[in-house]
Amino acid sequence: MQVITMRDIFRSVDVRRFLVVSGLLFWCACMVAVRIERTHSGYYKFLLANLFLACIPLFLSSVLRIASHRRVHWIMQTALLSLWLLFLPNAPYILTDIVHLTRASQAPQWYDLALLLSCAGTGLLVGYLSLIDVQSIVARSFGQACGWIFAMVSLMLSGFAIFLGRFLRWNSWDVLLEPTLVFQIIGGMLRPWAHGQAVAVTIIFGAILTLGYITFRVLLVHPERS
Repeated sequence: MQVITMRDIFRSVDVRRFLVVSGLLFWCACMVAVRIERTHSGYYKFLLANLFLACIPLFLSSVLRIASHRRVHWIMQTALLSLWLLFLPNAPYILTDIVHLTRASQAPQWYDLALLLSCAGTGLLVGYLSLIDVQSIVARSFGQACGWIFAMVSLMLSGFAIFLGRFLRWNSWDVLLEPTLVFQIIGGMLRPWAHGQAVAVTIIFGAILTLGYITFRVLLVHPERS
């Protein structure tokens, strides 16, 4: 019988990922708690909700990895993939919360900046880890090229979703509650010349997310995760 040691456990990429993400979430929660205690203002509590939403894609991608490994029926995997893609933008969306720094605050501006950057960085990391999972699944099934194309398209769609969330104030679950919104989105996409701001935001944020992801994959991710 093989004995599993603590060293073997910590060699697991999933265990290390869980510990790192948990530590970052704990740090963000502590920063919010300290701000509330010192200023008696709960204004930035919404960051905790945003971080929770940002973790949903990582949870779904982990479930999808298990489903793919166990060869669950393709219909179930497709449903999980669609749900993952719907919630993926919640992770990088936290980057745009930096706009709240311009408001008058009872806390030092440097602290609010540190808080927002901590949450934004955590959200972006969680989103990238989630995308790595799904890209790997697509690559195994359809090849590396298709995996990268899928990743790039997902990030550009996230850029578009950032516009929908920040400027139109739509949420991921709005599509589930009101499926007719999909037709409005498609209608707008068919007439991009009439929506200059949407196109600009999509391209710029999509490019930022794509460049960051490529850098993350090339420089920071262990080869075993490729």
